[in-house]
Amino acid sequence: MGEILEMRLIERVELDQGRIGALYRQLGADGADNVMCRAMEELAVRMSLCRSLWQEGKTAQLRKNARSLIAISEQLGMKRLAQVAGDVTACIDDRDSVAVSATLSRMLRTGERSLSAIWSMQERSL
Repeated sequence: MGEILEMRLIERVELDQGRIGALYRQLGADGADNVMCRAMEELAVRMSLCRSLWQEGKTAQLRKNARSLIAISEQLGMKRLAQVAGDVTACIDDRDSVAVSATLSRMLRTGERSLSAIWSMQERSL
């Protein structure tokens, strides 16, 4: 029997430092920290909801939640996540369930890595 290879899919994260900096300049450190924390929490909740909606076959609600992820990601400067969430909605619009499954998985991986990157960035600034 041959070797079994395990593929580890690692998504690239792209954070817009300028967007994050602008948020801190506009709201001050405390205000920006508050907005960032609430947005990160909402992002995590919506990503989990997207997974559940797909498993339940609720594509209309999945599309709505993926669209909301775009706005939240852009607010946090998560360019790559916003792009992949847009790809999910495009696949839903195309009624391509295989592509939805693949891009949704990619969106969830990208979201998790993006949240980790923001969290690490905030810890370094403390």
